Amino acid sequence: MLSEKMTEALNGQVNRELYSSYLYLSMSAYFESVKMKGFANWMRVQAGEELVHAMKMYDYVTSAGGRARMLAIEAPQFAWTSPVEAFQHVYNHERAVTGLIKALVGIAISEKDKATENFLQWYLDEQVEEEDSSDMVLNKTKAVGSDLSALKAADNELGQRRFRFPRGFDMFPYGAQPEGTTIGSLKK
Repeated sequence: MLSEKMTEALNGQVNRELYSSYLYLSMSAYFESVKMKGFANWMRVQAGEELVHAMKMYDYVTSAGGRARMLAIEAPQFAWTSPVEAFQHVYNHERAVTGLIKALVGIAISEKDKATENFLQWYLDEQVEEEDSSDMVLNKTKAVGSDLSALKAADNELGQRRFRFPRGFDMFPYGAQPEGTTIGSLKK
């Protein structure tokens, strides 16, 4: 059973994960507006990953006896001056999220909640990947500079990224997904 303090902290992190998804969706819309579909794709995939992070934590809260509470999601920034500025924002944001996850681990330790501490290890591992990935793209966009052909090549490369649900994750645990639908396309 989760303590009230742990439940509140996890609910706060669910909110931050949803904000992250919202931020990356905003970045995707920005890149769409400047005709950089590969960059938009990278951000849209990132938005999907963050939604999974939120749902995974939401599911943990409910399965561990806590009460999930949906809090208001802050409106994200919606414009950037360049891909470098946008990816610097991504990198800084991911570093801040790492700090939030580490703080959650600290609460779990102080609450003597080993199960939650173990659960949060997945997030710590994931944050290493998130920081590395965003740093890699940030460095790539910095290297491109004002070279339009290199920017187009980077845009094409980022357009190749695909979303994958983590192994064992079920987005719809209470019933089957409707026949003939997929995430991202509700075509029948």
